Amino acid sequence: MLNRLRQIAQLGQAIWLDFISREFLQSGRLAELVDAGVAGVTSNPTIFHKAISGSNVYDADIAALVREGRSAAEIYESLTVADVGAAADVLRSVYNETHGRDGYVSIEGSPRLAHDTAGTVTEARRLYQALRRPNVMIKVPATEAGLPAISTLIGEGINVNVTLIFSLAMYERVMEAYAEGLRRLRAIGRPLGLVSSVASFFVSRVDTLVDKIIDHRVAHGEPHLEPMYGLAAVANAKLAYARFKAFFNGPRFAELRSLGARPQRPLWASTSTKNPRYPATKYVDPLIGVHTVNTVPLQTLEAIEAQSVVAQSIDTDVERAEDIMRQLAGLQIEMDWVTACLLDEGVQLFVDSYDTLLADITRKREQIAQPA
Repeated sequence: MLNRLRQIAQLGQAIWLDFISREFLQSGRLAELVDAGVAGVTSNPTIFHKAISGSNVYDADIAALVREGRSAAEIYESLTVADVGAAADVLRSVYNETHGRDGYVSIEGSPRLAHDTAGTVTEARRLYQALRRPNVMIKVPATEAGLPAISTLIGEGINVNVTLIFSLAMYERVMEAYAEGLRRLRAIGRPLGLVSSVASFFVSRVDTLVDKIIDHRVAHGEPHLEPMYGLAAVANAKLAYARFKAFFNGPRFAELRSLGARPQRPLWASTSTKNPRYPATKYVDPLIGVHTVNTVPLQTLEAIEAQSVVAQSIDTDVERAEDIMRQLAGLQIEMDWVTACLLDEGVQLFVDSYDTLLADITRKREQIAQPA
């Protein structure tokens, strides 16, 4: 009997793991999960902050890098590149077996470059060259500065995971940026089928902010808003998937598709349940469907295996999703404002994690540099 990860895979969705650490790699746990059906790994500065600052496993490497005179930022990059490379090696068999559809590990550069196109491109090139593996994706945020970086990198054959997508309008622009990158790749005579990209559309954080708005207004005398709790995020994702199908199955992508280009799959990110009142698989079960990815932390992965209801669900209730958005707008809950706030907050959260980790590394550098 297939486990739930394999059942979900049969419906066309890949489950990736939103977690990485040196201990996790060295224990063989990642390899076990890959054998069970995990088909990729994503990382970010917050994940690495928890991994590096919460463990002494990295201390020997940090000490060696300090003796080499490396800065805190250089130490961070060295540690993360090593872990991502090791994870990519574990997942290389998946990449080979799926002919490059899955088996990727994503790495993010400095979140301080989120509004710097040239800096993003330069860092992405360096990371991709340092890793030298075809099954690595470089994360680029869906900011105004990130859009041209996406086109440039795809145009050079560098795999891109576009992160921090919250709004439907930005998602449309992300798909266009991907297609523009493919056109550039075609112009230099490179095969289109050898580059891959996913669009990380964030889910649960939408409910977190909308529910806070509802909380505030209910507390101030608007109890009629209570039925709208917990509806916005899944509705937003379902409408994003409808746009994905329209774009990649339609005329805008037809020529590129005929030349072997892959669709840029939507990747459902931030799918752990933040509100304890909601089911653990609230952001998994309604979003299962063909040509999608869901990246989940370990606790959500365990919940999937224990209780997920596996069924083709992403393209059901689309009319209801549209109605939910109309209702929210009618109640003066403006999704454009919500998603803009979430993008700013998402960038800042990664900056904060990155800065805190660099401060932790700096303290370790100073301790190591002090004579005994």
